[in-house]
Amino acid sequence: HWLRIDRYYSSEQSFESDNEAVDSISGLGETLTVMDEMENANENPEVSFQPIMCQHCNHAPCETVCPVAATSHGRQGQNHMAYNRCVGTRYCANNCPYKVRRFNWFRYNKNDEFDYNMNDDLGRMVLNPDVVVRSRGVMEKCSMCIQMTQKTILDAKLEGRKIIDGEFQTACSQVCGSNAIVFGDINDSDSKIKKLKEDDRSYHLLESVGTKPNVVYQTKIRNKDIS
Repeated sequence: HWLRIDRYYSSEQSFESDNEAVDSISGLGETLTVMDEMENANENPEVSFQPIMCQHCNHAPCETVCPVAATSHGRQGQNHMAYNRCVGTRYCANNCPYKVRRFNWFRYNKNDEFDYNMNDDLGRMVLNPDVVVRSRGVMEKCSMCIQMTQKTILDAKLEGRKIIDGEFQTACSQVCGSNAIVFGDINDSDSKIKKLKEDDRSYHLLESVGTKPNVVYQTKIRNKDIS
């Protein structure tokens, strides 16, 4: 869900064949009376992408409304989903201020309407065995790759060592070539993610709601004034 703000603009080219539109815009205020004074965004297009996934809130509104406790808070801070408990009331989706929960309307497995690789024996071999298969009628969302977190913890425990900064990963942080997504232990004072969180550019989405999300964003530097 991305809104390309840079594409919402007004310029002479927008209304060169519509005099009525030019007249109506010019009456909106003194700053819009002269078309030449308007910024032409075509000369400097800019776009920002902001992926919105489950925010894994510490005060998650979805957890309090589920009648069967299918969604709960984990020890590592993630918001968990027990798919075999979910009865599909969709209360959690209605109560989520970020609107990141999705209802599974279809049974994709063994369904002739969907020509996916999972419908044959060879295709099923590529499915991740560590991820629970979701059926029709349940809610789905970003799990913050809990299976990868658990594997990292168990591997370090078997080897009798502490978890090294950078070992915690999610699927999206692994494949992001620009390192725009960082995952880690916020309780580790020396971790990279802890330092990023303390940066002045960091913020949470909808902080006024009071959900205390565990996903932190960094605002883009936009000050381009020449000193």
